Amino acid sequence: MLSALVSILAGSAVLVALLEWLRPAAMAHFWLGLERRRARLTPRVVRAGDLEFPYLEGGRGEPLVLVHGFGGDKDNFTRIARYLTPHFHVVIPDLPGFGDAGRDAGRPYHVAAQAERLHALIAALGLGPVHLGGNSMGGFIACEFALRFPGDVLSLWLLDPAGTQLAHATPLIAHYLETGELPLLVRRESDYGRLLRVVAHRAPLLPPSLRRTLARRAAADFPLHGRIFREIGLESPLLDDRLDGIAAPTLVVWGDRDQVLNPAAAGPLAAGLRRGRLVRMPETGHLPMIERPRTTARDYLAFVASLATPSRASTSATVTKR
Repeated sequence: MLSALVSILAGSAVLVALLEWLRPAAMAHFWLGLERRRARLTPRVVRAGDLEFPYLEGGRGEPLVLVHGFGGDKDNFTRIARYLTPHFHVVIPDLPGFGDAGRDAGRPYHVAAQAERLHALIAALGLGPVHLGGNSMGGFIACEFALRFPGDVLSLWLLDPAGTQLAHATPLIAHYLETGELPLLVRRESDYGRLLRVVAHRAPLLPPSLRRTLARRAAADFPLHGRIFREIGLESPLLDDRLDGIAAPTLVVWGDRDQVLNPAAAGPLAAGLRRGRLVRMPETGHLPMIERPRTTARDYLAFVASLATPSRASTSATVTKR
């Protein structure tokens, strides 16, 4: 009996390895599907204005919309979503220019334009006021959204967000300004490993097929994403002198090993918000929701639960060290 089971498992491993090599796109889709099902997420598409938005949706409760960062996509939040869908109606879109969304070189992709598109998506889905979270570029867009549409935001969740002068003060961005070179821009598929090492303190393990598929897509996006990065990082107004205009209670989360954006910006950002709190995450890079999904979700759930207590909800810049 045991030998038969071992033979079956060995045969399955050989079959998977063969399919990984022969059918990488199909296997990448398979692995993504497994992770989505585990999180109880379903892929959907909706039209908002003149754009189609691919998105993942699952769970029940108050709506929670999550916005990926530069070069990312909706599946950046799939791993953490399994801890969120029991408590929220989770919606995770691909922003135009990324993931499975359309790519139109004639459109603007600066922060304000993406915030307006996100508002159109939320209206098309009839979600009403939402909890809004974002990582990196997505955090910048979430803040812009909260400034433009304050009545539509129940709370903000900012994970290593871009958008402040101090956040952008890193060797990586300084090198880009001097040379035009940036590890976040994948010129060749072989550069994808460098991207993973930069964005995560511990690079996530990916099946070879998924890694190849993502690397191929990133390389194909190199010209457009180079332009988008300039629009997001260099042409979009920063948040520094506008933070006190964000009324929503906000949880700021920052990995202390972030190489992309400066962890030193976390404290001033949380203190500059009307109702900001801060969680610093040790031994964590730019993607807390991927590197430490359970802990990141637990902190967020505690934050939202605390909003029901007025005395705690008004606390400013509470720092939690773990």
